[in-house]
Amino acid sequence: MAPTGKSFLRYLSRGAFVSAILGLGLIMSGCGGKKAAAPAAGFRADVDFLKQYAEVALLAGEGGAEVAVCPGLQGRVMTSSAGGVDAPGFGWINRELIASGLNNAHINAFGGEDRFWLGPEGGQFSIFFKARDPFDLDHWWTPPPVNEGDFDVVTREAGRIEFGKTMRLVNYSGTAFDLKVGRVVRTLGRAEAEALLGIALPAGLKLAAFASENTLTNTGASAWRKETGLLSVWILGMFNPAPRMTVVVPFRPGPESELGPAVNDAYFGKVPADRLVVMDGVLFFKGDGLLRSKIGISPLRAKNVLGSYDPDLGVLTVVQFNFPEGIRDYVNSMWQIQDNPYGGDVVNSYNDGPAQPGAKPLGPFYELETSSPAAALEPGVSLVHIHRTVHMVGSRQDLDRVALAVFGLGLGEIEAVFK
Repeated sequence: MAPTGKSFLRYLSRGAFVSAILGLGLIMSGCGGKKAAAPAAGFRADVDFLKQYAEVALLAGEGGAEVAVCPGLQGRVMTSSAGGVDAPGFGWINRELIASGLNNAHINAFGGEDRFWLGPEGGQFSIFFKARDPFDLDHWWTPPPVNEGDFDVVTREAGRIEFGKTMRLVNYSGTAFDLKVGRVVRTLGRAEAEALLGIALPAGLKLAAFASENTLTNTGASAWRKETGLLSVWILGMFNPAPRMTVVVPFRPGPESELGPAVNDAYFGKVPADRLVVMDGVLFFKGDGLLRSKIGISPLRAKNVLGSYDPDLGVLTVVQFNFPEGIRDYVNSMWQIQDNPYGGDVVNSYNDGPAQPGAKPLGPFYELETSSPAAALEPGVSLVHIHRTVHMVGSRQDLDRVALAVFGLGLGEIEAVFK
């Protein structure tokens, strides 16, 4: 199904972008175009807003759950709901940018709790920086095929939508990649969520659960080689921050001499100790949208699960992904020429905030991110990365049971970390 005439993206040109990003001005209400109205609360209000500017595909889940996907916003899952008249929407939505109708060639931070990107971001094989450009914000450009325009709808059903997109990218070192992206977004039923999480979910819990299956295929004539750069699938979920929002990331414990550091917190400067707490086998990171910071977990440390908990709204979120055993090559997205371009992270979490004192934040929001291995693909060969999101709403007792089963610790322990 083609995007409707309401999809403003078909009118965007790459040159008409907002002049500054992140801490350099961002998207201000006076930048032109339509001003976003003050956001109304709830999933239904989010969907009504999105329908003013883009086609919205509503996927139906069990128990009244719904997932809102926008083909014209690169096939993003914009938000989801566990059902109910006044149900909250779980995804962060950048109403101001969407309503403006403008295209930011640095990054269109439309929001969305499952968006498709490709790595690496930095380094000699980066697809976000041009050859010989410095690694700074002024020279950082999201590849246009994943930043603007529609993802083509291939099939659409009540609880499933499939997209396709062909692309050509060139990395910092001059290597060209011809590729096709396949993307399927579908809702997950309770039984499937239980099997994935390894727990019989309490009957009183309400779920909003979905998965994206992302396929990367080399459509060129040459193999993709480590020596000239590789790509990876990178899925990022953007969520509404909250004062007590805590990101929870289990990891493999063990000596640093064998497994390396438990966490990489050097992306935007070392994360302060009052915002990142590392214990034996699990770490906690603030998702309050007040300080720009980022963490990553290496393939030697990562597990296939992470999540977050908001005690004020009583929402537990779990993200799970396919994590192939024994693969260690993950693209490195640090903004520098790298000694080890395949020593990157599998799992990341980002907390938004001003890039410099007094600047406007990008959101704010926080992110839960997962990546595929580096894709060393022969012509015609594909790689698949599956990213699953399960939001749970219910009694504290029921959510506590899930947290204990999935993370190995209860809600009281999570809440106590940053008190």
